[in-house]
Amino acid sequence: MEVIKNRKTLQDFIERQKEMGKRIGFAPTMGALHKGHLSLYEEAKKENDLVISSIFVNPTQFNNPEDLEKYPRDINRDIMILESSGLVDAVYIPEIIDIYPEKAESQHYDFDGLENEMEGKSRPGHFDGVGTVVEELFRQVKPDNAYFGEKDFQQLAIIRKMVDKKQLPVKIKGVSIYRADNGLALSSRNQRLHEDRKDTSKIIYETLKKVNDWFRTVSIPEIKERVTDIFDNQQGMQLEYFLIADENTLQETDFFYKDRNFRAFIVVVVDGVRLIDNMHLD
Repeated sequence: MEVIKNRKTLQDFIERQKEMGKRIGFAPTMGALHKGHLSLYEEAKKENDLVISSIFVNPTQFNNPEDLEKYPRDINRDIMILESSGLVDAVYIPEIIDIYPEKAESQHYDFDGLENEMEGKSRPGHFDGVGTVVEELFRQVKPDNAYFGEKDFQQLAIIRKMVDKKQLPVKIKGVSIYRADNGLALSSRNQRLHEDRKDTSKIIYETLKKVNDWFRTVSIPEIKERVTDIFDNQQGMQLEYFLIADENTLQETDFFYKDRNFRAFIVVVVDGVRLIDNMHLD
């Protein structure tokens, strides 16, 4: 596996691969890798000649400087995980100057309102930061296909919108949420949870399964009330929000329409660690 540490080396590497006609699959990360990330590369391996990872903790998508400071970083561990997986041909680990040559600032994007829903309400500018770094990485890596997990469903929708508006020559592929045996969605943030909390946090997934069972037989206001009651009785857990939204617009709904697809979204703070999850409603 090639470890590429600057933009110029990456440019030379990509040019060689393109000259050989290789199809490139790409999944950017912020490190702290786990099996959820590897599931992206498993999908990429099936559809491409070459699989590239990147590791870059992007400062412009953090609203809270403390979150940026606390974000887990262990490059050597991440490289070992990628190498031992046998799924990745190259990993790009840029310096900040490779992504932001002048100043670490976000571009401003119009995502047709997707950026104003859910996470966007409490994290202003977050998706501008996401769009900026992903667009720059796409322009440098030049992938044919790019892979993102559905755990960050809003981010996936935002990236699809950006690619469409910017007419970038890359296909965006969503990959199903990778879960622990108890159903907890894998996340880099989980590393900050005590082991016993990883077990009790399975209630997030169990609640989403209940929501799916209630879907179309119970009104949405009643579902929301039931979810609130569940977390009111969980010590050390705070329900930040739960909602059901249209999968295309991400706008919250209080009524089911037969011709639309809906998804339940939930954010729970467990001992100070913010966990997000979602589920398509059948």
